[in-house]
Amino acid sequence: QVQLVESGGGLVQAGGSLRLSCSGSGRTFSSYVMGWFRQAPGKEREFVAAISWSTITIYATAVKGRFTISRDKDKNTVYLQMNTLKSEDTAVYYCAAGSLLVSAQDKYENWGQGTQVTVSS
Repeated sequence: QVQLVESGGGLVQAGGSLRLSCSGSGRTFSSYVMGWFRQAPGKEREFVAAISWSTITIYATAVKGRFTISRDKDKNTVYLQMNTLKSEDTAVYYCAAGSLLVSAQDKYENWGQGTQVTVSS
């Protein structure tokens, strides 16, 4: 079991940048696959990006080339650098921990509470 806390959300203008952080507790944090998901108002939660313990990464098509996921094992933290933000990136962003480097939400067992990102046009 790992506890996850997201931070870094906020209000930003279109074209701007934000960096989200997800801090994890537990001795085995570095062994987890870490993912970022988001849920926009009125929509289903969707995959954004994920990173393995060996820093292999995967991205959703909608964010590829604009978002970068990374992890700092010493700090038990995963980051999502978001550049060139668009209004359609507005959502609550969640980090999650799992054991497989996949986009399927049901493969992630532990979830944070989420952080709001609002992009104004």
